[in-house]
Amino acid sequence: MSFDWFPLVNSLRIAAISCVLVFFTGIFFAYYAARLPRVIKGVLDVFLTLPMVLPPTVCGYFLLLVFGVRRPLGILLAKVGVKFVMTWYGGVLAAAVVAFPLMYRTARGAFESFDKTLAYSGQTLGLSNTYIFWRIRMPACRQGILAGTVLAFARALGEYGATSMLIGYTPGKTATISTTVYQLWRTNDEKGAFLWVMVNLAISTVVLLSVNMLEARQKKAVKS
Repeated sequence: MSFDWFPLVNSLRIAAISCVLVFFTGIFFAYYAARLPRVIKGVLDVFLTLPMVLPPTVCGYFLLLVFGVRRPLGILLAKVGVKFVMTWYGGVLAAAVVAFPLMYRTARGAFESFDKTLAYSGQTLGLSNTYIFWRIRMPACRQGILAGTVLAFARALGEYGATSMLIGYTPGKTATISTTVYQLWRTNDEKGAFLWVMVNLAISTVVLLSVNMLEARQKKAVKS
């Protein structure tokens, strides 16, 4: 019997796409939130970081309330051929929602610690805000941005609660590593469950080691 690689492929696909989404949205909200007054920023923080403190199943329930096939938005999206329930790209939505706070909070902390005199110096030289953001601010905050990206990817890769609520478990269609581990354990397939646990562990280890190596190279380049 051949080994089914679909859960691995689907998990990596969901984690990669959701990571790209939260990378840009997290940076966008973090950049502007860091410049807001304290009261407004506090209110925005509560809203944007709720998925980080809520149980993943609760996040999945709220996603069903919004995107369910019997909900107004879900019905409207279905008319144009978009369905988030029981589809793999629904898993992208669920993973992005639970991973977003990690990217947002980490990036916001990096932007708040940025030395604003560097931006002011760039403005006095006539540099555009876009140039200053991408060529000065982002490189200066790269450690925080990189950490947030890795955490978001790892969180999306290991997501179970919201994903299982929204897309369920269908072999060859919506199965991920996390949902596969649960289904195999539930059916007393300890060997299969352990195998997928080790696969997930190996991927996470490789990702973290790669980031540590990249950080070491960056620190070495700065010192030289």
